Amino acid sequence: MTSFLSYKTFIEEGDLVIAYMSRENMTPLIMDSKLTYNNKFGTFRHSDMIGKEYGTKMPSHNGRGFMYLLHPTPELWTLVVPHRTQILYMADISFITTYLDLKPGSIILESGTGSGSFSHSLARTIAPNGHLYTFEYHEERAKAARQDFEKHGLSDIITIECRDAYKDGFGITDLVHAVFLDLPAPWDAIASAKAAFKQNRIGKICCFSPCIEQVQRACVSLNKHGFVEIKMFECLIRNQEVHTIPIYTVKDAVSKIKVQQDKKRKRNEEESSDSKAAKSAKIKQDPPNLYVSKTPTEAKGHTSYLTFATFLPVLDDEVDRVN
Repeated sequence: MTSFLSYKTFIEEGDLVIAYMSRENMTPLIMDSKLTYNNKFGTFRHSDMIGKEYGTKMPSHNGRGFMYLLHPTPELWTLVVPHRTQILYMADISFITTYLDLKPGSIILESGTGSGSFSHSLARTIAPNGHLYTFEYHEERAKAARQDFEKHGLSDIITIECRDAYKDGFGITDLVHAVFLDLPAPWDAIASAKAAFKQNRIGKICCFSPCIEQVQRACVSLNKHGFVEIKMFECLIRNQEVHTIPIYTVKDAVSKIKVQQDKKRKRNEEESSDSKAAKSAKIKQDPPNLYVSKTPTEAKGHTSYLTFATFLPVLDDEVDRVN
């Protein structure tokens, strides 16, 4: 069995392999020596893949094409996971993981497991001695995610439960360092999330909401329950168009201008290819190039708004005053 928390060299029976044809064309395969995988490049027998090293470039049986046999990672799994719900992608995942201050040993609560894309990245971040408690309202989605975690060697680090967080809360108190809420109405779960935080240390919470109205209501609830440093971010993907421009010296620039002016004056005359004027003004060598990038005016890629807040610990003197 392939684990997402460690790497192995050779492919074995029952392992998960990411068949990579291109950046837009990948598929997960569970190795079974009796099966065959077919795509536009031809036929690939599982029995031929077993025993190969991960990363192998494997030609099809008819030699018409090839694919790479890649070791699964959370990043690759995000691109091939069966979409039982809308999932998080790496732009959001990396930002959330950093802003929640997650590291090996962290204990985190996630509500809204969905397809489990984010859960895989969280598990790798907090391994080997951290733990993820994840909750999913939909029973079939919870069952499918549990099966994925078991197959990918994550059962020891992830506890998944089918639970209505709005009605029943999380059933966790004074335990977690961070909370991630991917819920339609996160404001109804913030009180339970606050109780789940380890009460004697600072914690971080993030609400993942596609609509700004959800952000507004979440902020009101966070403020009401005593959270501070409430901030909202949006991660957008902005491509860079890279191209080259020539770099002219002053002499080259003057010569080029002279050529252009000469052509303009004589545009109604036929110029011979061996014109003395053109020869004297011609730049004999191509000037060096400078790489530049251009940012498109529109930035596409909105998934959701990320609302972060900080949980303040309960101080001992506050407890004494209450008592």
